[in-house]
Amino acid sequence: MLDYNQPIDRAGPEAPQQRPQAGFNVLELVNLLWRRKIAIAAAALLGATLAVTAGKSVTPRYTATAQLYVDPRELQLVDRELTPRAQDVSGMAMVVESQARLITSNSVLLQVIQQANLDKDPEFGGGGDARSLMSSLLGLIGLQPRAPSAAETKEVQLAALDALNRHITVRKTEKSFIVDIEVWSTDPAKAAMLANTLTNAYLAESRNSQASAARRATNDLSGRLKELRERLRSAETALATYKAQNNFVGTQDALISDQQLSASNQRLSAARAATMDAQARLDQIEASRRTAADAGANSEALQSPTIANLRAQYADARKKYAEQAGELGPRHPALRQTEKQVEDLKRTINEEIDRFAQSAKNDLTRARDFEASLNRALEAQKRQSVQLSQAAVRLRELEREADASRDVYQSFLKRSRETEEQETLNTSAARVIGEATVPQRRSFPPAMSMFAMIGFIFGALAAASWFVAAELLSAGATAPAAPTPARRERTPAPRAPRAPEIAQSLPELAAPSLQPEMDENTLIGKPLIARLQEADVIHTLGAILATGGGVDLTRLGWPTLRPGFPLTTLLNAWRDMRTAVAGRAGGKAMPVIALVGAGETTGRSVTALNFALAAARDGARVLMIDADHQAHSLSNKVSRPGKSEPSRLGWLSIGSKASREIKTVNGISVLPAADGDAGKATEAMRKAIEQARAAGGYDLVILDGPVTPLGAASRKLLDDADALVAVLPTSLDINDGLEEILNTLGRAERKLVGVVLDELTPATQARQRGRQYA
Repeated sequence: MLDYNQPIDRAGPEAPQQRPQAGFNVLELVNLLWRRKIAIAAAALLGATLAVTAGKSVTPRYTATAQLYVDPRELQLVDRELTPRAQDVSGMAMVVESQARLITSNSVLLQVIQQANLDKDPEFGGGGDARSLMSSLLGLIGLQPRAPSAAETKEVQLAALDALNRHITVRKTEKSFIVDIEVWSTDPAKAAMLANTLTNAYLAESRNSQASAARRATNDLSGRLKELRERLRSAETALATYKAQNNFVGTQDALISDQQLSASNQRLSAARAATMDAQARLDQIEASRRTAADAGANSEALQSPTIANLRAQYADARKKYAEQAGELGPRHPALRQTEKQVEDLKRTINEEIDRFAQSAKNDLTRARDFEASLNRALEAQKRQSVQLSQAAVRLRELEREADASRDVYQSFLKRSRETEEQETLNTSAARVIGEATVPQRRSFPPAMSMFAMIGFIFGALAAASWFVAAELLSAGATAPAAPTPARRERTPAPRAPRAPEIAQSLPELAAPSLQPEMDENTLIGKPLIARLQEADVIHTLGAILATGGGVDLTRLGWPTLRPGFPLTTLLNAWRDMRTAVAGRAGGKAMPVIALVGAGETTGRSVTALNFALAAARDGARVLMIDADHQAHSLSNKVSRPGKSEPSRLGWLSIGSKASREIKTVNGISVLPAADGDAGKATEAMRKAIEQARAAGGYDLVILDGPVTPLGAASRKLLDDADALVAVLPTSLDINDGLEEILNTLGRAERKLVGVVLDELTPATQARQRGRQYA
């Protein structure tokens, strides 16, 4: 039988093999060294003597140090520099590091080799003394030495360059712009000379590199100036030719055609005003002539001196006629003569007014003719302006090309002059803050006292090691052979302690033997055990208290978890089961766990529902699938009549439209069982799981089922599940129920991660008084 208090076939730890005892203890080691103290002291003195002798034979080295201040903030001598300066601290540090690397560049070191004649110095790979001696000997016998070839000279320089590189160390002081240049040599004066020469060569190379960069930029810009000048000349020539061809003549502000068009428009407006004025004057004269009133009552007549004189004569004649008419008779000759004079004056006045009217007509005709001529001229100018406007499109394009070419040429010309002047400017802020002086003490080797101390210690250690090794070898040769250790026996593993709450009330569970095809050394982890008790749940009255805002899984009439209490024994056990499921899933984003049970299916469905509620309470997004295609216990509870149509609540479906996903207010989505035979229902559920896994909207899938005994379709469903949880009702025999489940699962029992003991009162028994209802 299966005992859940310890794993199956877990081998106990092997007994550790005894180690042989060490050949020496501390007292024996001290005793041995004390017996050999004279020999050890002699070896130490010999080592010190040899070390001092070796130190005396080593060629001494002298190190000279020069200090440079490399400021990345160069002098601002011109507005625009060739290279931008570093603005932040990291950029400045990079500039200083680059300058430190430039000190040991080949170009700088070759200058040092040339200035200091290091290619002839034996210390740096040259053969100066031997070559000069050979030249002197050949000169004595009248022979001239052979001049070295270019390849030989190059080889000597490369050798000197490699040697000089090994003699130089450049260090940058932390958090500063100061660089230390250390050069060592066998001659202290030569070391100081090389350090100072190196600093001067670096400063000269820095100045030369700036001048070279400015000279290169000037040459590049000057090479482009000729091309840019020709381009500007071509653009301006094309612009002038186009203006001449299309009669674009004018001042700097506007074209002559535009000025003429504006002037003609103003003259036409004035002519139209004059025509209207002449028409009004003529209309006024004609109106005064047509009326019975005085025809001379207009401005022209009143302003005319002739009419004024005639009107004065007419008034005098009328006055005289009135006087004579009172004194003389109507047929009197004097009266008739006066009357005739009045008529003549009146006719003369009318004739004069007629001349004014004719003059007004002539003025109106002339004004109209002038207006018409101006209008014709304006229309001609308008047509010409339209033609010029169409031609101005190309003109503006040519002007833009000429302006762009002019701007680029002026920019390159100005920049070329600036870079030409920068060739003679030194903007580098690097300077020597400490020249190298002749070192007074050697840097290598260290003092002879240090050599003597090191030789003394190494001699003593070597002698002591020799004596200890000799003693161990002699002891091993005389010791008897060690006995062969006995074969290790496997000790049984201690039993794992039972949980307090399970050890008090659970009977010992028995399990059937493993399947024949299993390897006897295969390890099966112990399933976790949880107890679903009346204290963990609360009962509801089902549809009586059902809410109308959606499906509530805690109001289906089944006992569900009590609200709150997140640290109960049941919830902790179920959390451990889900953790084990996640480990079995191998990193899947949506593990699948199936709850299988023995006996009635309602208890398994109630357990599966509460398992899902516990996972949702911990924040998991749960998809619960009714995998019992026979009883449909969960589907019948969720899809009760009177509720919303399930097809309107989700997108996930099993086969038909009536088996679509139902969203609940508890954060759990329920997928009811599909209609049809077991094979089609299983395939539909497998497709739904793959669909949900592809959508990525859930953290856990809980299968309520499948029902036992398992068919071929149900076994496929269990093969897709990542873990299994067995539900055992305590109203039946627990061992028999578990044995039945294990026999039914077969090799799938490896996926069993937990057992839930359903201790809720079976439905066939009467309701107890201790139950609580919500």
